Amino acid sequence: MVVAPIAAGRETGLRNLLGTMNSAPGMADPLNAVVPFGRFDRLHFARLVILDDATMVDLEAYGLPRPSVPIYLAFLGDCDGPLRDFLADLSSRAGDGLRKLFAHCEGFAAGGDVLSWMLAHNLPVAASYVNWVGRTVLQIRQESALQRALSSKVPRDATASGSDAQRVRRDLIAFVDAELRAGRLALTAPEPTSLNWRLANLLHAIAVPLGGLIALPLLIVLLPLLIAQLRKRELGDPEICPRPRAELLQELRQLEDRDVANQFTALGAVKPGRFRRWLVTVLLVLIDYACRHVFTRGHLARVQTIHFARWVFVDNKSRVVFASNYDGSHEAYMDDFINKVAWGLNLVFSNGFGWLRTDWLIMRGARREQCFKYYQRRHQLPTQVWYKAYRGLALTDLARNRRIRQGLERTQMTDAEALAWVRLL
Repeated sequence: MVVAPIAAGRETGLRNLLGTMNSAPGMADPLNAVVPFGRFDRLHFARLVILDDATMVDLEAYGLPRPSVPIYLAFLGDCDGPLRDFLADLSSRAGDGLRKLFAHCEGFAAGGDVLSWMLAHNLPVAASYVNWVGRTVLQIRQESALQRALSSKVPRDATASGSDAQRVRRDLIAFVDAELRAGRLALTAPEPTSLNWRLANLLHAIAVPLGGLIALPLLIVLLPLLIAQLRKRELGDPEICPRPRAELLQELRQLEDRDVANQFTALGAVKPGRFRRWLVTVLLVLIDYACRHVFTRGHLARVQTIHFARWVFVDNKSRVVFASNYDGSHEAYMDDFINKVAWGLNLVFSNGFGWLRTDWLIMRGARREQCFKYYQRRHQLPTQVWYKAYRGLALTDLARNRRIRQGLERTQMTDAEALAWVRLL
């Protein structure tokens, strides 16, 4: 996530340049002349968004002056492999376009090194979620091509019985073998995970619980005080969730439902004071741990529609950006959270300015449906450019295609298993 302040007087020119990158409102042309995202086969999603927070005026509810914060350009990407390798490839092949973009930002020298500048402006992620750790863009595209090829060959009576399904499966295996030899299909073996990543992930899995265990005695001593401080703030913090402006809703909705997936970007201030800042920092460490070691196979708690999500601090932890890529409509996405993990929303976002009043950190809050929907829409930002590497495919499609490939590669199946496999096609 590369973030830099937009230079004075350059915002209008930047917005115009971002508009040239799209084939539809908010939807990137994969081969646009500025950053041709579609040429990078390790890039799942990308977005360019202007971080302009109109809700900072809410701080006046605390008797605080509205702070003067920059308007930023943020460039986000979800990619396979090491960050530096991807940015090196990006700056090598799209350097001229990146220079055009970042020329609108403060501190960017026209003749400077794009890679070094992006690395210097890359913000660390406080917490991130990946729907299926290890699933690459290459795998998704190859398995989608496999599914289309097999579906075109399945006879209408393929599911009449288990023995028929076995015969069809044998024919399809022979067909795929011939397509692979001819080069019309490819099923590349997964790349081995690097030893450095495995060791770092193992160290992280051990270090966070160990740190919690070390801090536990102090936490037990301080717990009554912390609970009292939390409850005092819950009862006294202002709640700000007016109906969003009609113009904002119209702008946001114009960018949505142009694919089976959508994007969401929101920005908001952390409630003032060290207590809230420390609390949200600790909570995001725990969420990142759960996303990294528990929720790695298709679901975040009970929500199964999110491809990628991240929480990132900006402005010395005084504000947080939340960005996600999800399947379905915005309304269904929010309903999913309310119905399944409202407590999780409260856990993190109750530390945000103006959040709906909670009880004991996880109760009420987001369960007040209409107020919650007003709040999140009001903090949502229009995403000027959004790219998805596999348009038309939802997470359910990716899971089905993976099962198709696995079934194809099995040495044998029972009649019932063969019948179920053919029905996937």
